[in-house]
Amino acid sequence: MSEFNHYSVLLEETLDALAIDPTGTYVDCTLGGGGHSLEIVKRLTTGRLICIDRDTDAIEASKKRLEPYLDKITFVHDNYKNIKQILSSLGIVSVEGVTADLGVSSYQLDTAERGFSFHHNAFLDMRMNREDSLDAEQVVNEYPESELRRILFDWGEEKWAARIAKGIVQARETKRITTTFELVDIIKASVPSSYLKEKHPARRTFQAIRIEVNDEIGALRDAVSDMVDCVSEGGRVAIITFHSLEDRAVKEVFAERTKGCTCPPSFPVCVCGFKPTLKVFKALTAGKRELDENNRSRSARLRFAEKL
Repeated sequence: MSEFNHYSVLLEETLDALAIDPTGTYVDCTLGGGGHSLEIVKRLTTGRLICIDRDTDAIEASKKRLEPYLDKITFVHDNYKNIKQILSSLGIVSVEGVTADLGVSSYQLDTAERGFSFHHNAFLDMRMNREDSLDAEQVVNEYPESELRRILFDWGEEKWAARIAKGIVQARETKRITTTFELVDIIKASVPSSYLKEKHPARRTFQAIRIEVNDEIGALRDAVSDMVDCVSEGGRVAIITFHSLEDRAVKEVFAERTKGCTCPPSFPVCVCGFKPTLKVFKALTAGKRELDENNRSRSARLRFAEKL
């Protein structure tokens, strides 16, 4: 098993975006390897940090990494989509900042047994929370062809979704598909030979199945909206995304919260009462130095906003 190491993508940019108040309360919705949390808690004096993660491996590893600061940290094994309930259960009305580093962690990709990576042969798992019932093996072997085609197209933006879905269904008629390499071979056999010369042909399919297993997109818009609701006036929300589906969801929620009156122009006075609740800043991407150090930063984008 790999150590729980995770390169903290856009770390300095995230810290700047949060504009940390040493006495404030902050939430790291995706604890992961604890890199962002470590730098946040270092900046706190009387403040408090709430660390959330679906993966118990992440929590246990990060407790060791963050050991000098445990008096300022509360660890929560849960899904960040439940942020309102989590904070309510802790007696917290609002916080000064919320951050989330979406997607799969380096540890999860590099730990073969987790089944996230098409570079390692392992059981098709892909669960961020290993207590969840649905895994990738069930999706691949039990979803109808039409559903497989839909998730590959919607979640993976895979142009060969129909051919890959058909290939999976044909292959599982002979035997269940249980390993990552079995799935990779099916994908390679299903797409045109020219596609094999581009980026790894399994990349989008694996992304799509992972998103389906962990319901990463379905709950994201509501989760981002709840993050904004939980932040106090002047507080910040900073979210790192890694593909267009995540980024679009965050961008749209932020945009909706910047809108004011929605009354027709013909109305002499506002009757809707809507006022902007967010000031949105320009999105940031990784600089050259970070890209040289960590290739996985190439698709990262940081969106952040301040509560009005």
